[in-house]
Amino acid sequence: MKAGAALGVLLCLVLGAAGQLQAAGERRRAVPVDVGVILDRTTWLGNISWACMELALHDFYAADGVGYGTRLRLHLRDTAARSAVDAAAAGVDLLKNVRVQAIIGPQTSTQAKFLSELGSKASVPIISFSANSPSPSSSQTPYFIRTSWNDSSQVEAIASLVQRYNWRDVVPVFEDDDSNTRFIPDLVDALGHVDARVSHRCKISASAGEDEIKAVISSLKGNWTSVFVVRMSYQLALKFFRLAKDEGMMGQGFVWIAAFGLTDMFDIVGSPALDVMNGVVGVDPYVEDTVKLQNFKRKWLERYRMENPETKLNGPIVSGLYAYDTVWALALAAEKAGYVNSDFVPSAANKGSTDFDRIGSSKAGKKLLAAFLKSNFSGLTGEFHIQDLQLVSTTYKIINVIGQDIKIVGFWTPGFNISRSLKMKADLYTIIWPGGSHNASRGWLLPANKKLKIGVPVKPGFDDFIRFQNGTARGFCADVFHKVIHALPYKVPIQYEEFGDGKGESNGTYDELVYKVYLKEYDAVVGDVTILANRSLYVDFTLPYTESGVRMLVPVHDQRKKTAWTFLKPLSRDLWLGTGAFIVFTGFVVWFIEHRTNEEFRGPPASQIGSMFYFSFSTLVFAHRERISNNLSRIAVVIWLFVVLILQQSYTASLSSILTVEQLQPTVTNLDEVIRQGANVGYLNDSFLPGLLKRLKINDSKMIPLDSPEEYNDALSSGRVAVIVDEIPYLKVFLSKYCHNYTMVGPTYKFDGFGYAFPRGSPLTPEISRGILELAASGRMTKLEKQLYGDTTCPDKDDSQTSSSLTLHSFLGLFIITGTTSLLALILHVVITLYNHRSHWISDSQISWRQLIGVLSIHNHDDSSNTPDTDDPAGIADLDPAVESPWSTPHINVNFDSDSDPGSPPEGDGTPGRDVSNQDPGPPSFAYMHSEGVME
Repeated sequence: MKAGAALGVLLCLVLGAAGQLQAAGERRRAVPVDVGVILDRTTWLGNISWACMELALHDFYAADGVGYGTRLRLHLRDTAARSAVDAAAAGVDLLKNVRVQAIIGPQTSTQAKFLSELGSKASVPIISFSANSPSPSSSQTPYFIRTSWNDSSQVEAIASLVQRYNWRDVVPVFEDDDSNTRFIPDLVDALGHVDARVSHRCKISASAGEDEIKAVISSLKGNWTSVFVVRMSYQLALKFFRLAKDEGMMGQGFVWIAAFGLTDMFDIVGSPALDVMNGVVGVDPYVEDTVKLQNFKRKWLERYRMENPETKLNGPIVSGLYAYDTVWALALAAEKAGYVNSDFVPSAANKGSTDFDRIGSSKAGKKLLAAFLKSNFSGLTGEFHIQDLQLVSTTYKIINVIGQDIKIVGFWTPGFNISRSLKMKADLYTIIWPGGSHNASRGWLLPANKKLKIGVPVKPGFDDFIRFQNGTARGFCADVFHKVIHALPYKVPIQYEEFGDGKGESNGTYDELVYKVYLKEYDAVVGDVTILANRSLYVDFTLPYTESGVRMLVPVHDQRKKTAWTFLKPLSRDLWLGTGAFIVFTGFVVWFIEHRTNEEFRGPPASQIGSMFYFSFSTLVFAHRERISNNLSRIAVVIWLFVVLILQQSYTASLSSILTVEQLQPTVTNLDEVIRQGANVGYLNDSFLPGLLKRLKINDSKMIPLDSPEEYNDALSSGRVAVIVDEIPYLKVFLSKYCHNYTMVGPTYKFDGFGYAFPRGSPLTPEISRGILELAASGRMTKLEKQLYGDTTCPDKDDSQTSSSLTLHSFLGLFIITGTTSLLALILHVVITLYNHRSHWISDSQISWRQLIGVLSIHNHDDSSNTPDTDDPAGIADLDPAVESPWSTPHINVNFDSDSDPGSPPEGDGTPGRDVSNQDPGPPSFAYMHSEGVME
């Protein structure tokens, strides 16, 4: 019994162990997930990518061989010659016969267009790591996923590089295939955001031969632009750069930027590509050199060299890394999705006539797509994250081909833009440009073996500005142009061509000449071409190099006619009257103060009045001879003589100006006056001025075209026209010859002056403009203008000029000073005189105004306030004490009879003093007579 029990237990143990082994075996049998792969292994990209996929599959499942419930099985379909038909057939085969749950590929954009539609029909994700077209769209191609960086981020890096070096014109050179249908428009938009334009695009067929490529290169050499962005296949690019080098386009001054998709060429082709692409700058996705990446490269190189022993590759290209991460992500997605029956739901058109119609919808594909879009892990190229059906791009590196080496000179990131560092903003490392130059190109070159064909207008009347002589341009406009061109740091070959019939007549208007630049018949126009808005629609103008604006030219005449009464014109009427009033007032003040003590201001009334006026007028010429004895009158006279001195000098200067200097005035001051008078208006023939005159409401019949300064002079002097309206430079040339008879008047109508015309977008336009500014700043422009207008400047006749007669207002301050001084002297004299006779006011409580005037008017020999000069004999005589003042002898008020003789003394003994007093005193003064009348 015990033996049987033991045997049963042993049997159970054996059976249990067998069950466990069977279960373990079932776990090891993972569910296969079929994945199709469409590649062209005859190409570098296809061969390298397939090796990466196999290695990815090995690495993924080698990590945990028994832990995964699914396992990818790759089914390769090799589509030789990158045929879209072969790729489509391979896709149908994989879906119909293999019943794959996903397809990796296709390799090219042309193949992807059809397969994306096929994936949408079968609900099977189409995953491409190399095709960039069509653009992923959740609505149009919801099953097409791109596991490489978007080209739109690449064009941002290229545009930033163009902006960094201030290049303004870029030409894309690309292969004519579907891979560039999205890239080129994105590039043009990105360049437009940095103010760079794409003047034209250079498209080359993939099957182009050497002759066709040479023709393309010749067209590039014939243009100004020297900055090119290149994107094409390796085979075509190698031929293109080899021929470009032979044509001298890999030399100094050129810029070649290789887009991603071409930069892998350096790793694949190696030395042959480096030899012909020296100095090329490229944009490449940045992949951090991690330990994981280094281990992968080592394993990949060992595996690849076993299959390709003659290879010169040192590692996989970036697209191969994308292929590796794609397989890894798909394996993760299959594990997350779990087991799903791979049977296809029959299509509604299952009974169609083609294999395409018989393809159903895959349930496994839908679930696998959802899991794949959620993949997020750290791959070989960085963070693997799908957004908007494509891999999120981050950083690009800027590479430079130097000899046989590739140097990283910087990076592009959304945060720092172009920088040498990933962590801070800094300038790029030194780039070696084509030709070995360390200096970046200015972005354009003169077309090879071509001279600039420059149109020269015919201007016979004003040939000082421009003329065609002995096969070249002469005149002011040409001189400025020559100095600017010769100052450029490079040589510009020039060929002048006259825009005329060879007989001194023009072949058309200036507008027609400018339009020929737009038609590319001329490369520029050098001449007196005015910058106008309608002309700038067709050409680009440099900065103006002449004075701008339009004014009127009118005759002038002398406003001051010399007549018999010209001597009155220096002073205005108010000043004449004011001067006369102050002459009388000053003379009265001096007489009033002096006549009481000064014998020279006494006598009969007529004599005193004459003395007063004679004294006043004689002071005008400083010829007064009367003696002034009173200090108050002396002060008044001194101030008055100062005023007279200024008046005299001003009068002399003004009269000299009137008699010797012409006072020229314009005959017309504004166009409104001309329009009211109905007079004719002249203008320069073959100019834009008729349009301006029409806007100013001048009738066509009143506009007279003129051609030369001589015609200007004849028309104005004869009265054929009242005014001439023209640009200021022409008028200044005219006035340099006819300076004294004409002048510029009126408002200045704003126009931009003369400029040089170039084709739209010509790089010479800003170069010439900068040269004009430097020429003006250096003072050389002024010397050229002196040669044009002459050294002597024509004086400007101001149309607002008025009479230059001196006015009373100009001397009002002086008159106030002298008037105030004289008035104060008069008041002080009155106060002092009344104060000296204060005893009379005390004795006589009442006094009339007549008595007051009499006191102030009668002459007095003993006035303490008016001390005469001590050295004057007459003054000494006046101091005789026997002579009494009328106010000191009371009996003077006694009235005499009419029969008595007041002049006869009474009989009897007399005293000597009495005898002196009885001497004939002469005729009584005017003041004395007046006082007598008052006393009576």
